Amino acid sequence: MAITHKSKYALRATLELAVRYGQGPTSIAEIAKAQAIPARFLEAILAQLKRNGLVESRRGNEGGYVLARPPGRISVGDVLRAVQGTLADPDVLGRSHGGGPHAAQAVFSPIWEAAVRSANAVYDAASFQILVDRYRVALGRGALDYSI
Repeated sequence: MAITHKSKYALRATLELAVRYGQGPTSIAEIAKAQAIPARFLEAILAQLKRNGLVESRRGNEGGYVLARPPGRISVGDVLRAVQGTLADPDVLGRSHGGGPHAAQAVFSPIWEAAVRSANAVYDAASFQILVDRYRVALGRGALDYSI
């Protein structure tokens, strides 16, 4: 279950919108610049996220994109499934019957299925609110200030 470049861009775009949540729409150009995402890919990615109900677009001079719900209610798993579809590799799932390679597939299949379930649990537990908090600390904006 590989995470594609497109998915990584989608995650970074969603993170940028999560950081700006409640501040109004953000243009494609602003997202692209802030997250170093090629704008030509970003437009298609945002359209896909919109079709999946994760972002909304606003028209006009002050238009752009916003998250469709609070960052705490969107997970990494939501974004990955919106962009990649299932997080499982269909070639490794499913039980085969027969001998040789088919029997070997049946032996490994439970391992792949468990790995997919575990990965989904990790991705679904990671909300964008958690990621925003970590991002701000990484940027030095959310670090605790003990000055008097």
